Amino acid sequence: MATRTVENQTVVPAPVAAVWERAVHPDGINDEMRPWMTMSMPRAAAGLTVDTVPLGKPVGRAWLRLFGLIPFDFDHLTVVEVDPGTRFLERSTMVSMRRWEHERRMLPVADGTWVHDRVTFQPRLPVPGLAAVLARVIDAFFKHRHRRLRRFFAD
Repeated sequence: MATRTVENQTVVPAPVAAVWERAVHPDGINDEMRPWMTMSMPRAAAGLTVDTVPLGKPVGRAWLRLFGLIPFDFDHLTVVEVDPGTRFLERSTMVSMRRWEHERRMLPVADGTWVHDRVTFQPRLPVPGLAAVLARVIDAFFKHRHRRLRRFFAD
């Protein structure tokens, strides 16, 4: 099975602390994903953020919903590393993905905050070319997320 990595970066016009607070909270995560999808937090994670979730322990199923309505996959959400205010690393599995790893890093720069996302994934289905197609979709989706994050702080 093919494993692929997609990376995206942007500069958000706001201080690192503000961008971090927005990016690790469920409301901020869902705002980045809209309108294409949303992600519900597992019941066991109610009230938690990336900053406060127990590390290395699955917190349950985070349902992914197309257009915020139609469940199409779920993430066995597991955050394995957090450097508060600058970095988190999620390593999870999904119905569709044997492996899903999302690392987000943030650093202060002259114009605000540099945000870098690296997603490494491995689809479950052994379909030739699927990983390449998904890499393009995930790349476009994270470009969308970065636009939404920049737009939030530009207002």
